[in-house]
Amino acid sequence: MTNSHSLNTYTDEQLVLHYKQHQQQQALAVLYMRYADVVYGVCMKYLKDQDFAKDAVMNIYEALTNKLLQHEPENFKSWLYVLAKNWCLMQLRREKGKGFSELPETFMQLEDNWHLETLLAKENSLNSLENCIEQLNAEQQQTIKLFYLEEKCYNEITEITGLDWNKVRSLIQNGKRNLKICMDKHEQ
Repeated sequence: MTNSHSLNTYTDEQLVLHYKQHQQQQALAVLYMRYADVVYGVCMKYLKDQDFAKDAVMNIYEALTNKLLQHEPENFKSWLYVLAKNWCLMQLRREKGKGFSELPETFMQLEDNWHLETLLAKENSLNSLENCIEQLNAEQQQTIKLFYLEEKCYNEITEITGLDWNKVRSLIQNGKRNLKICMDKHEQ
């Protein structure tokens, strides 16, 4: 068992790896405490209430215990920031949903056309994305599909493909960059 003093000397990446391998809460606690102020700041920004923000910091830590086992963050601080932001937005959506009231059908007459245009735009984007995925080399295609469409983590992808972890990471990064380039071309 590693003590918290020696864990304090670990980098973020080492703590993430240590937690994933040993599921030792102490490693996660050391890592989380480095950025608890950042999480609190994000929660205050979105929730605008000290008590809600303090509760959110604790709830996000609880969520993190499972989320970190499912994901491979390349930059823990940035990933945690997004996790905290999304958690707060979900809370706001839940609260907003509680006060939902039904609008009359005549409220928005243009809704049908707007909805149709939005669906067509989404369909065009999805078609472009499918075409761009098909243009990737076979390994990038496979890892991109496993990571984004099937929501597999790096470790699961290495087991499925037989590729090493760094190769999987590289394929996903390069595939994502190639997809962005291809999608940008389709938008022009």
